[in-house]
Amino acid sequence: MRYRPGQRVRVAARPHEGHHRTPGYVKGKICSVHRVHGPFTNPETRAYGMDGLPKQPLYLVGFAQHDVWPDYRGQGDDRIYVDLFEHWLEEAE
Repeated sequence: MRYRPGQRVRVAARPHEGHHRTPGYVKGKICSVHRVHGPFTNPETRAYGMDGLPKQPLYLVGFAQHDVWPDYRGQGDDRIYVDLFEHWLEEAE
């Protein structure tokens, strides 16, 4: 596992054709690792009939709501959590 709980990371903003499990609204956003789930087969390749190997680490990451949606009017400490595979994460500055 490359990242650890509490570490700040950025979701890659790269385009992706076809099936992928990374919501577009979090691409390019900074978040923090909340939990490491462990390695799982990659659903992005399994969707096309491959075996999903090698397994990819899956993380639960949390975003401040106002960082994802600047017009968010809820509480300042409200967060949204998303499960993301490691190949979509990169170190945040």
